[in-house]
Amino acid sequence: MSPSQLGWTYQPLTGFDVETTSTDPQTARIVTGSVVRYGGGWPTTRQTWLSDVGGVDIPTAATAVHGFTTEVCRAAGSPAAVVVEEITTALAAAVEEGRPLVIMNATYDLTVLDREARRYGVTPLLDRVSAHVLDPYVLDKRVRTHRRGGRTLADLCRHYVVPLEGAHSSEADALAACSLVVKIGRRYRVLGRLPMAQLHREQVGWAREQNESLRAYFARTPGKEEWARDVRLEWPLLPFREAVSPR
Repeated sequence: MSPSQLGWTYQPLTGFDVETTSTDPQTARIVTGSVVRYGGGWPTTRQTWLSDVGGVDIPTAATAVHGFTTEVCRAAGSPAAVVVEEITTALAAAVEEGRPLVIMNATYDLTVLDREARRYGVTPLLDRVSAHVLDPYVLDKRVRTHRRGGRTLADLCRHYVVPLEGAHSSEADALAACSLVVKIGRRYRVLGRLPMAQLHREQVGWAREQNESLRAYFARTPGKEEWARDVRLEWPLLPFREAVSPR
């Protein structure tokens, strides 16, 4: 039986992850980004970029997560516009070759990349290609809605027994996300058997339902009512509406 007959878990995937300056995807700057080719019987390949973050300072809280300081990025990083263009081009090439993009918490990473592209006059990824995305967070929450415990990348790796060496390294996180979706797709065969286009469409609906549930939970929980306003329903990209801050 050929890989195409076995389903998408036996075909090549492309993992993507960024480490950034903040948790707000509208304003965060890319510090590091990685694109990896994974699975399908091919050797795993990796591309990783370090950005000079466009001359902005990296907050100490962000450095504490990923380890990169402003000084290191300014000394060793490539110009942010070049990094954004090269990452976007690499992902577009993967999509054009028929590979789905595997992105943990895809709405964050794709929105960061989209806003960075607009900030530097780069044609955004989803203006270039129509991508199919696999998000281990959305998939896990669909098949194990009421499972106790967190759903960070590290949490999911522990649950599915997937190696994660060097968490919060964009390369390690991208590779772990690929391993996760393969594990999930093979364990829950109803997912692994779905055609990729259909699975992408299903995730749009599942993510919306999941975020509606979270919004409702915040709205009815004392002390968390205001958090409900910040829960967005779109997946895998927040539509561009707000003006992006200048460089």
